[in-house]
Amino acid sequence: MSDATIRFGLVGYGAWGQHHAASIAQTNGASLVAVAEPSPASRDAAREAHPDADVVGDYRDLVRRDDLDVVDVVVPNRLHHEVAAAVLTSGKHLLLEKPMCLSLEQCDDLLRLAKQTGRLIAINHEFRLSSLWGRVKELVDGGLVGTPQYVLVELSRNPYRLGSDGWRFDIDRVGDWILEEPIHFFDLARWYLRSVGEPESVYAAANSRQPDHPELQDNCSAIMKFTGGAYAVVSQTLAAFEHHQTVKLTGTKGAVWASWSGAMDRTEHPTFFLKAGDGRKVEELPVTRTAGELFELRDQIASMVAAIRHGRPVACTGEDGRWSVAMCLATQRSVKTGRPVPIV
Repeated sequence: MSDATIRFGLVGYGAWGQHHAASIAQTNGASLVAVAEPSPASRDAAREAHPDADVVGDYRDLVRRDDLDVVDVVVPNRLHHEVAAAVLTSGKHLLLEKPMCLSLEQCDDLLRLAKQTGRLIAINHEFRLSSLWGRVKELVDGGLVGTPQYVLVELSRNPYRLGSDGWRFDIDRVGDWILEEPIHFFDLARWYLRSVGEPESVYAAANSRQPDHPELQDNCSAIMKFTGGAYAVVSQTLAAFEHHQTVKLTGTKGAVWASWSGAMDRTEHPTFFLKAGDGRKVEELPVTRTAGELFELRDQIASMVAAIRHGRPVACTGEDGRWSVAMCLATQRSVKTGRPVPIV
C-alpha cells in the first residue's frame, strides 16, 4: 500500500471537525471520501466545502462502506467509545480525538478490538507533533537537561466554546472538564518524563467560578509523582483571557522553557519561544515551523497516512490514550476526595 491514496472517512463536522476535514483534503496521499454529520446545517456546510465527498447523516452508514481505509472520529466525548468501536469492528483504522473514552473499561475494549481486527488506533494528542512541544521532547531525550526531574505544564485561556448543542457544558456528555483539555497536558508530562518512570499517583485541587455548576471546574491543578522520583505539575484555568501555554522542565544538568500565546487556541499567527539554560548560560533556540493546533492537526493527518502506508508508528497509540484517561480519572478522584490517588 506504499503508494496508494489513503481514503478517509470523517465522523463529525462541527467547529473542530471542519478543521479535520480541511487537513485531510490538504494532505498529500490522503483523500476525504465521506463525512457523517447529524446536523443538517453542518451537512450542507460539508457539501459546500468538500463537494467530492459523500455526506451522510448517520455514522453507521459511513462505517459500513468498503471504500475507506481509516475513519477520523470527532464527536462529543460520550460518543467516543460507541463510534470508535463501530469503526474498528468494521475493519478500518481509527484516528480518534481525545479523550480516548470516558472510562478505562471503554479504553480497554477499544484496545481489544484493535488487536482482534489488526487495525491501528491513533489518539489525537497533536501536541506530540508540534514543532515547539515536540522539540522539548527531543531536547530532553537528547540529554540537554540531564536526567529530567520536574516539569510544569500550564495553561491560561478563554472559557470553553459551548460545542454543538452545548455538549461541552453538559457534564453527562463531556464527562469532565479535566478530560476535555488538561488531558493534553497530562499526556505531555508523561511523554516528557517517560525516560525516568511512569505516573504512580496524583494529588489535585479544582474549583468553579459558576456557583450553579460546581461540576464544571474552571481551575484545576495537579501534582503527579512518577516511579523514578520525578514529578509533574499540570495546571489550567479556563477563567482567563486569550490562550497562553507554558512548559518548564528541569533536570540534573539544566532546563528548558517553552511558551506559546495567541488570541485563541486556533490562531494561525501565534507568538512562541523556546529557551534552554544551565544557570550560567541561557540560549534561545530556533523553532523551525509555526506551532499551533491547526499546524499540528495537519501533521497528525500526515502521520496517519505514513503509519498506514509504510507501517510507521503513530504519534500517540491507544495505550498512550488509555494512560491519559487514567491520569485524568485519578485527578478527578483526588479533587473529590482531597487525597492523593494512585494511577492505575
